[in-house]
Amino acid sequence: MLLLDSFGARCAFALVCALGLTGTIAQAQAPYPTKAIRFIAPFPPGGTSDVLARLLAQRLSETLGQQLIVENHPGAAANIGHELVAKSTPDGYTLLLSNSSTLTTNVHLYKRLGFDPQADFAPISMVATAGQVLVVHPSVPAKSVAELIALAKAKPGKLNFGSGGVGITSHISGELFKSATGVNIVHVPYKGTVQAVTDLVAGQVDMVFSDFVPALPQIKGGKLRPLAVTATKRSAVLPEVPTMVEAGVKGYESGVWWALLAPRGTPNEVVARLNGDIDKIMKLPVVIDKYASLGISTAHSTPQAVTQRVKIETPEMGRVLKAAGVEPE
Repeated sequence: MLLLDSFGARCAFALVCALGLTGTIAQAQAPYPTKAIRFIAPFPPGGTSDVLARLLAQRLSETLGQQLIVENHPGAAANIGHELVAKSTPDGYTLLLSNSSTLTTNVHLYKRLGFDPQADFAPISMVATAGQVLVVHPSVPAKSVAELIALAKAKPGKLNFGSGGVGITSHISGELFKSATGVNIVHVPYKGTVQAVTDLVAGQVDMVFSDFVPALPQIKGGKLRPLAVTATKRSAVLPEVPTMVEAGVKGYESGVWWALLAPRGTPNEVVARLNGDIDKIMKLPVVIDKYASLGISTAHSTPQAVTQRVKIETPEMGRVLKAAGVEPE
């Protein structure tokens, strides 16, 4: 009787194990995703990067069939949000919209980041690229880039430019302008480009190399004067505004790009799935048109292309910041 009970117990145990294993296999084979996804936007609300994050989250929610919950985690030049994602479980349920400023310049700005831009993430794809627009306050007596350069050279150290912060693209664009033209203009950093543009409208600074999102309403309202765009081609939303090269600044080009990332170790099949979805989304006419209305171009790439771009641009940004006298904090 004891033998029978023991045998029965072993059978019952084996059945439970089999059922448990079957459940595990079924769970492992469930198609990704099976629940909502956290989408970290490490930037202040209202800025270009935040707008892009919400547009992308909406489209990915539609293609994935699961909600993407956008969470803003701004601070420390986007380091806070990046560190959060770098330390998250690499299961495909935490994604990050990053940009070139954070991935290529922050390593030169901070002695401790809390994450490694090149080692702690699994790149998925590029998602957008954009130039900037040089805008001045109407009180600045310059109707063109040539006039602005002449004015700055006539008053060295008197004109200033606001930016979204040290090492942010709007700062890099200003430093490149200084080195390309030989002018002496003073950098005034803010905690975001939106704040810099707000103070520019108020006449607190003379100029800003701005993203299109915060600048366009002010340009259309006549509160700011655009002089040039920093990309190599004119913007569809400001077709009458010349490029820096057209305005006489030879070889000038500056801009920003955005990429979708996940924590390092995220399964390859998840990365491949998301990359394929990004490819489809960025080809949709409605997405192309929406991005264009913001002065932004859609983009798609392999994960390897994101990695390569970070490797190439990181030392380049280091040279620009060193020339500007910027030391890591």
